[in-house]
Amino acid sequence: MIHLVKLAVGVDSVDQMVASRRRRRLQHPQNSPQFITRSMPRRAAEIVSGGGSLYWVIKGVIRLRNRITAIEPVEDRHGRRACALVFEDKLVATWPVPHRPFQGWRYLTPDRAPPDLDGDPSEPPPEMAGELRALGLL
Repeated sequence: MIHLVKLAVGVDSVDQMVASRRRRRLQHPQNSPQFITRSMPRRAAEIVSGGGSLYWVIKGVIRLRNRITAIEPVEDRHGRRACALVFEDKLVATWPVPHRPFQGWRYLTPDRAPPDLDGDPSEPPPEMAGELRALGLL
């Protein structure tokens, strides 16, 4: 399994991303949420079949993800070949993880992907809690 990570350009907060998605869903209820990009991932089959997600970087921090359901060749608004990353409508909050700026999208291995933020946000993820216990810090 492999994931993708993408900058949420022009988005300043998780709330803004959620509100933007809600507006798009109301304007185009028949369309699946998607992002159009110029490059087709070479590992597209692995992403889709493995249950990969698109992780969103908001203001330098990975904060949200969407599970990718399809990666399809399309034409962009200028008639050039492009790629549609189609994903589930549900945004899943993740543990905040800093990420440097970059252009386009990048692959993200499962070991570097932040865990989903479920439960008490003041508690560390299970892997981190184990490491902190081993160090005698928890």
